[in-house]
Amino acid sequence: MPKLAMLNQNGESVKKVNLKDEIFKVEENNQVIYDVVKQQRAAMRQGTAMTKNRSAVRGGGRKPYRQKGTGHARQGTIRAPQYVGGGVVFGPSPRSYKYKVNKKVRRLALKIALSEKLREKNLILVDEISLETRKTKEMVNILNKLKAEGKVMVVLGSVSDLVMTASRNIPNVYIELSNHISVYDILNANQIIITKEALEKIEEALN
Repeated sequence: MPKLAMLNQNGESVKKVNLKDEIFKVEENNQVIYDVVKQQRAAMRQGTAMTKNRSAVRGGGRKPYRQKGTGHARQGTIRAPQYVGGGVVFGPSPRSYKYKVNKKVRRLALKIALSEKLREKNLILVDEISLETRKTKEMVNILNKLKAEGKVMVVLGSVSDLVMTASRNIPNVYIELSNHISVYDILNANQIIITKEALEKIEEALN
């Protein structure tokens, strides 16, 4: 059973916490991670690319010249694809790129990602994060005491307006709730700070 030191806001160790093997001691599986991250990235795509086909292009209602006798190939509209300003053939149209990955696979990928962060010693557990004001300086001091560097994702168990407001202007610091974390977010962060409340909710959800 893996153990992790719980720190307070000043970066001092409070106690050792036992983490569940079925969540934080899962073997690597690159295929599972790839499948889930690919699905999450696809869901982020806007899918708004669009071109106009010959029926959507403005104009071209009149036949450009008579059917026979000109020596040219017959044409019905100057908005046909071969004309400049004509419609586009087989161009993109608005669509959704979302597709489904099984719930068991998504949960497994989340466990693998958390286990990997623990093995890399990039998982920081704190008893709580509480601020007296909304000042960014106060949140920066806490991050410095916890020795958080690079891209940092702070996972909270419940909404805290003070923490969220104080963190808005800090580069590369992201606040997430325990029920909103994703595999992509975990892998994208260099370090993860997680509160005791958030840890309990994650273990309850994934157990």
